[in-house]
Amino acid sequence: MKKTKLILLGAGKIGDAILNLLSHTGDYELTVADRDPKRMEYVQQAGFPNVRCVQADLADANAVAELISGHDVTLSACPYFLTPIIAAAAKKAKSHYFDLTEDVESTRVVKQLAVGAETAFVPQCGLAPGFISIVANDVAKRFDKLRDVNMRVGALPTFPSNALKYNLTWSTDGLINEYCNPCEAIVDGKLRETAPLEEVEHFSLDGIDYEAFNTSGGLGTLCESLEGKVQNLNYKTVRYPGHRDIIKMLVRDLQLGQLDRRPILKEVMETAIPITKQDVVLVFVTVTGMREGRLEQESYAKKIYSQKVNGQLLSAIQLTTASGICTMVDLLVQGKLPNNGFVRQEQTKLDDFLANRFGQYYAA
Repeated sequence: MKKTKLILLGAGKIGDAILNLLSHTGDYELTVADRDPKRMEYVQQAGFPNVRCVQADLADANAVAELISGHDVTLSACPYFLTPIIAAAAKKAKSHYFDLTEDVESTRVVKQLAVGAETAFVPQCGLAPGFISIVANDVAKRFDKLRDVNMRVGALPTFPSNALKYNLTWSTDGLINEYCNPCEAIVDGKLRETAPLEEVEHFSLDGIDYEAFNTSGGLGTLCESLEGKVQNLNYKTVRYPGHRDIIKMLVRDLQLGQLDRRPILKEVMETAIPITKQDVVLVFVTVTGMREGRLEQESYAKKIYSQKVNGQLLSAIQLTTASGICTMVDLLVQGKLPNNGFVRQEQTKLDDFLANRFGQYYAA
């Protein structure tokens, strides 16, 4: 069987996990590109099979277009601000495009590029946005009439040990973006923006206390898909109690959420907050609505922990994010997703996702 030629742009924490999952299948001929020579050296020494490494400036539109040319599929594991460059290059090369961005504006650019495209454009393929929308839409479809859809996701240290009760587990740029940018929601049947870090709530699951608050991007395109069908739809990030108050002090009181001061916040976080692979991902969806003439509620709750995959320890956020995008690629190759135009996460059937060899990490 002919291998699918795939290029991965970005070899950071999530890119590392994507390589782990895809390279060991033998079904993909992989090229990975990153501007950091140390990351390329690491990938070469890691011994991933069927992988070719290229060092390149991924902010250079011409270089990216040349890299993508000849590849059937393009995966972006780069920061959100590179999305327009990579997506445009993928369209020019007639390569199927997938990314992990949580950024609303970047996704709008991808949606515009997908108009008239001969290949599929599938953004927001991670955990949230990504898998959470697939779950929420699947549960929502079981109701005759929807009232509330509440989506909660957290990537948390298993052993919190600092005042924030948090460790860095993925892109710091993406994290800051979620904490600072406006959020989307449907409130009383109307689509509107809400403020990040607000509308704090508290809940317990398995005897552990959590807090949840508004963050940007986690809904993906679900607001558009469910507008006119649901009274209230919202997404909140889950943390241990007390985290939000400290972040709000940094972002609002100290003004580190301002665009020109976000690099300072990034430096502070990456200097003071260690990375951990001992983490847990919490997925919690609750849907309320009418079913057979009765007001009913149905919930989906899942915890995924870090684990060894192909001999490599992957954090829970690495595993869930990487398996999300790898599953979507697999489903496209298998003909279970549209092969051209803009593809929303919620177009994926949950059963198909969980039955996939990569989606199984969510089902376990």
